[in-house]
Amino acid sequence: SKSLGNFFTLRDVKAEYNLEILRFFLLSAHYRSPVNFSREVMDQMKSGLERIYTSKYALEDLLETTEDRELDSADEEVIKSLDERKLGFEKAMDDDMNTADAISEIFNIVKIANSNIDENSNKKVVEYALNMLNSLNTVLGIGGKSRETITDEDIIALIEERNNARKNKDFARADEIRDELTAKGIVLEDTREGVKFRRV
Repeated sequence: SKSLGNFFTLRDVKAEYNLEILRFFLLSAHYRSPVNFSREVMDQMKSGLERIYTSKYALEDLLETTEDRELDSADEEVIKSLDERKLGFEKAMDDDMNTADAISEIFNIVKIANSNIDENSNKKVVEYALNMLNSLNTVLGIGGKSRETITDEDIIALIEERNNARKNKDFARADEIRDELTAKGIVLEDTREGVKFRRV
């Protein structure tokens, strides 16, 4: 409650977590249902989202190395399984936007991909799974980040720029830098020892 001060504002959450994780958290329950925010749950959402990204990036890598050939019965079986999960996703969304069940179907697609697609797979199947995963993720507004990396040196340089901006009372630029780092999965923590960062 506000009187007890035991609540979080969006700014509080944004300072600690990438907002895509918050979106994923909100989608994990039906929009008509109440949700209880906690760091433990947010950490679980972070792990779940990372699982989706790991599968996506693995498929992208396989797309570069697998061979394109005619579909065989095993390939067709994998595609059939993926199509069933896509139908499950669409059914969930048609059921009063049941995003929680829709996310379950995305995890089923991830499971199929992880279990049945590897370096020996048909490129057509890899592409089919990747396109489906990206398409369904787009519906929910998740999983859209490319594999963008930022080095520790770049982070430290931006932190130094942010510190200078704050000294010069350029708080707009300081906030821009924090937001830029947050978007790349870097959380800043202002401590007595100075600004620290961690990847989320």
